[in-house]
Amino acid sequence: MGDGSYHFGEFELDRERFELRRDGHALKLERIPLELLLLLAERQGAVVSRQAIIDRLWGKDVFVDTEHGINVAIRKIRQVLKDNPEQPRFVQTVTGKGYRFVAEINSAKPEVQRPGQSQPPEAPQPTWGQPPRVPSGPEVPGRSLTTTDIKPAPVSSKKIKVTAAVALCLFTASALTFLFRNRIFPTHAVQIHSIAVLPLANLSGDSSQDYFADGMTDELITSLAKSHNLRVVSRTSAMQFKGANRPVRDIARELGVDGILEGSIERTSNHVHMTVQLIYAPTDSHVWAESYDRDLNRAYELPEELSQVIAKEVKAATSPAPTKRYISPEAHDAYLHGRYSWFVNSDASTRDYFEKAIQLQPDYAAAWSGLSDYYGGGAVTGQLDPQEVRSKWEAAARKAVELDDSLAEVHNSLAAFYFFGNWDCAHADTESQRAIALDPNYAEARHLRSYILMVMNRPDEAVQEQKRGTELDPFQRPWALGYTYYHLRQFDAAMTELRLRAAANPNEGSTPFILSDVYWSKAMFKEGVQEVERGFLTAGDRASADAVANAFQRGGSAAVAEWRWQNTRTVGHHGASPWWRATDCARARHKEETLKLLEAAYGEHSPRLIFLQNEPLFDFLHSDPRYRALVGRMGLPPAY
Repeated sequence: MGDGSYHFGEFELDRERFELRRDGHALKLERIPLELLLLLAERQGAVVSRQAIIDRLWGKDVFVDTEHGINVAIRKIRQVLKDNPEQPRFVQTVTGKGYRFVAEINSAKPEVQRPGQSQPPEAPQPTWGQPPRVPSGPEVPGRSLTTTDIKPAPVSSKKIKVTAAVALCLFTASALTFLFRNRIFPTHAVQIHSIAVLPLANLSGDSSQDYFADGMTDELITSLAKSHNLRVVSRTSAMQFKGANRPVRDIARELGVDGILEGSIERTSNHVHMTVQLIYAPTDSHVWAESYDRDLNRAYELPEELSQVIAKEVKAATSPAPTKRYISPEAHDAYLHGRYSWFVNSDASTRDYFEKAIQLQPDYAAAWSGLSDYYGGGAVTGQLDPQEVRSKWEAAARKAVELDDSLAEVHNSLAAFYFFGNWDCAHADTESQRAIALDPNYAEARHLRSYILMVMNRPDEAVQEQKRGTELDPFQRPWALGYTYYHLRQFDAAMTELRLRAAANPNEGSTPFILSDVYWSKAMFKEGVQEVERGFLTAGDRASADAVANAFQRGGSAAVAEWRWQNTRTVGHHGASPWWRATDCARARHKEETLKLLEAAYGEHSPRLIFLQNEPLFDFLHSDPRYRALVGRMGLPPAY
């Protein structure tokens, strides 16, 4: 096998190219079945135990439904090889032990069996590396035992009856012990107060199905988060541990939870198999486990059903199970694709998938909410023109609430439109509170409400909401609490918080720039410039980092501010949004130009203009009547 391939029958298994071919033509076989086939071929006739397969394919510390996974992989191997399990040419099941590859490899001719000749019996398997022992009677020194030396001892019927009676008693005792074990051996109930749902492992072996596994994980988190006295870690934080081969205790400690839910899922053309287990992290003990099999057209019900079961296991108070609404499997699949795209890259394919889900099922409220979030997110970040998408943003949000007002996400979508799209804090607050009431663990709703309270001049409440949001999701926006302190002009608290986050997340790109503005506000210009440099380096922009350093050496903080403003004017920034250009212009203290840019932001209805009074960079404008008039036209309560 010097060519790195195994040849058997009409097949070739190429180890280097990780490919199975028949008569030179590549065959489709997913990763896990192909790895298993390689393992069996490598052993060339030796029995491969199921534990050895688990260790090779999944590792020792990763929980998936391995029994089901092995069975599926073997089935797929036999399908592609057209192998009959009753009369195998290639893969033989060794009952109770594992599997062996029985075909001759590399064109070696199989031994011809004479008619009537039987196969030799399989030798007993050694135990713990020791040779098998042969049961015997008294041994005669110097002579080997023969079959004539081994004679069965007569067994009386009385002995048989006594043995059977003893066995029956032992069985009865064992059964009673099992049935009444909680009374015989009292146990202490485990109380789980917080839980993280780790990403479900995709058992299909096909990476193109990751969207389905991630989507079902997301829906399970959303359903479980409705438990009012159970803290559920957000999707973003849980996804940090996708595929991580780490001890459960370590993951739980990092996420600050005492319960971990982990599992696996496999989807075929018309069937879904899911296995999950709940672990009490402090003792690494199993609390509960279950497997579920559903037709694909009912798969969307699994997250809600499972969340109700888990809530009962941990004795968490839950809202009544919602009325089941039928969702077509095709629409559900498109929706999961859209959610996956939203979290991975949030490009135009996100919109396309959500629109496809709506076309397939026009009353799909979650898909309308997703479409609203796509338009709103693009407008807020400057990737989409707010004037072009504002009406679509509003229509999608209102349609979602109209279709199903029991979903927290639809109220959060409408709250986001009211706040960013309409500058209407009162209605935004109403919808935001409704979202939190429906899902107290919804980190995104907590974050949005913190913004709303901040603009409404309710600083203490704003800080508390953002603390809660950060506690629920420390990974999505590690800078969020520090940014809130900055907007409230609590610069010392902002500096402390952002320094901690920068140390814990040195590769996060937004924190350095926010911390730089905090230093700027405290006249700590050297430290502010260093953070700007670090921000550009984190983004891979060494040229800008060097330009900032050179500007500071040449003319201090004023030169750095001027460079940032000139760079914004000539190169463009955040899609050349007038809001972001105004912030850069304000650092350089160009008053007239800053006011013109803020007027332009008002003209295009820039979503971020809602933070006009909360941005410390504009404090030097507060006494100008044009600034005050702009605040009045937006309908904001004066904070200057």
